[in-house]
Amino acid sequence: MSTPPSVSARPRAFGAGRVLITVYAILAIGATSRAIYQIFTAFSTAPLAITLSALSGVIYVLATVALILPGPRWYRTAWITISFELAGVLVIGTLSLIAPQDFADRSTVWSEYGIGYLFIPLVLPVLGMLYLRRRHRLAAEA
Repeated sequence: MSTPPSVSARPRAFGAGRVLITVYAILAIGATSRAIYQIFTAFSTAPLAITLSALSGVIYVLATVALILPGPRWYRTAWITISFELAGVLVIGTLSLIAPQDFADRSTVWSEYGIGYLFIPLVLPVLGMLYLRRRHRLAAEA
């Protein structure tokens, strides 16, 4: 996936991008702080779920940074992290429904497709991908 020069020169933090980045930042703070708290207070009770929550926090932080910073490397990083996020929500969401015993003690950010976060973890990567694709197309037309 090549990145047009105009995408590399312009930041994505304007208009809808600013709202998207704000939501990513809020989710990054929420998921990361929750995971850190759980690691120190209850890790032995649900290591799988807490580790997955920590992983989701790292993904949200990296996606937020990648959406903020300009350049082709960060554009690709945004695609990679957002794609990983969507895959994580779909896989963990499905596993939490078909094997709930593995998530009985603690849910993750991505459990049941993000139900504990109003399904934002399921919708956000789709919106992020649509936004990145639109930015790429607009840059190519310029």
